[in-house]
Amino acid sequence: MGKIIAVCISEKKGTQKKPVESAEFVQAHGIEGDAHAGNWHRQVSLLSFDKIEEFRARGGKVDYGAFGENLVVEGIDFARLPVGTFLKCGCVSMRITQIGKECHKHCAIFEQTGDCIMPREGVFAEILKGGKIQTGDELIVL
Repeated sequence: MGKIIAVCISEKKGTQKKPVESAEFVQAHGIEGDAHAGNWHRQVSLLSFDKIEEFRARGGKVDYGAFGENLVVEGIDFARLPVGTFLKCGCVSMRITQIGKECHKHCAIFEQTGDCIMPREGVFAEILKGGKIQTGDELIVL
C-alpha cells in the first residue's frame, strides 16, 4: 500500500507538471486537464517518492512533477511491478501498461544533473475506472 504525496498536471506538452491538490481521473482518458491524457496506453504516469528523494540526495534539485509524473507515491517501488499490475485509489482503478520510457534526447533534468530517473523508474497506466484522487489518498496494489 502506498500514499499519494503529489498529484501533478501540465496544461501543455513540453512543460513541467505542477502539483495540484486533487484531480479528476477519467476512464480510458487520464487526468482531466492534463496535456498527456488521451486514448492511448500512457494516460497517467507514476513515480515512487523514494526514488525522487534518492535523486534529491545526490544533488538533484527537483520539484514534484519535474520528471513528468502525474502521481508521486510513497511506499511502492513501481519499477518492480510487472506490466499488467492493477492499482486502486478510492474508486479509481488503473493498470500498468509500460515501465520506463526513452528520455527525449536528454531532458532538461539530464542536462542539469547528468541523470533522469523517469526512463528507468517511472511507470505508465491506463485508467479503467475514473474518479477523484487527492494528496494523502491511499494507493493499493491489487
